[in-house]
Amino acid sequence: MGEAGTADEDALLKEFFAEVGEVERDNEVIRILSCFKLNPFEHLNLPFDSSVEDVKKQYRKLSLMVHPDKCKHPQAKEAFGALAKAQQQLLDQQERDYILSQVKAAKEELLSIRKKQLKKDTASKLKSLVDEKYEQQYEQSEEFQKQLKLKVREILTDQEWRRRKMAMRISEEEGRVKKDEEEQKEMWKRKREHEEQWEGTREKRVSSWRDFMKSGKKVRTVHDCIFINFKSMLHSICGPFL
Repeated sequence: MGEAGTADEDALLKEFFAEVGEVERDNEVIRILSCFKLNPFEHLNLPFDSSVEDVKKQYRKLSLMVHPDKCKHPQAKEAFGALAKAQQQLLDQQERDYILSQVKAAKEELLSIRKKQLKKDTASKLKSLVDEKYEQQYEQSEEFQKQLKLKVREILTDQEWRRRKMAMRISEEEGRVKKDEEEQKEMWKRKREHEEQWEGTREKRVSSWRDFMKSGKKVRTVHDCIFINFKSMLHSICGPFL
C-alpha cells in the first residue's frame, strides 16, 4: 500500500511539473530568495504546524521545481540550496524545537495583546465568552497568521542579533586571553634567554674577578713596601725629634 501510494505521488509530480512553465519556475526562485532567511518554514512555504512528512513532501516538490537542471533562472542554484538548508533545519530536532519555541513565544505575545484589546471591546469579549470556537477561528484567520509571521521574524531577528553579539564578545575575550598568553610566553622566553646568557658568561665573570683580586693584592703589597720604606727613612732622619 505504501509503495503504491509513493508511485501515485511520483506520477502526480511528473504530471504537475509537465504543466509548470518557465515563468512559474522563475517566480518560485524569486519567492524563495525573498524569504526571511532565519525562517525555514517561509522558504518551504509551510505553516508552523507542519509535520516532518509535510516538510519532506514540500521540499521534494519545490526542489524539483527550481532544480538548476530544470530551471533556467540565473539564481536557481541559490534557491535550490536555500530549500535544502530549510529542510535540513526542520528535520534536525534541535533546530526545529528552537524555531517552534520562538513561534510559541510570538503567539503568546500576540494573544496577550489580543486579550487586552478584548477588554476594551465589550462585544468581541462577550462573543469570545459565548462562542468557544471564536478565538480558535481568530488564531486560524489570515490576519492572525500574517501577524504571527511578522512577530516570528521580529523575535528570530532579535535572537540572532543577541547570538552574534555574544559570539563577538566571546571572540574578543578569546583574543584577549590569547594575547595575554602570548605576552606571558614572550616574557618567560626573554627571562630564559637572559638566564642562559648570564650562565654562559659565568666562567668569564669568575675569571675576571679572580684576576681583579690578584691584581688588587699586588698593588696593596707595593703600597705597603713604599710606606714602610718611607717610614723607616723618616725615622732615621727625624728620630731624635720624634
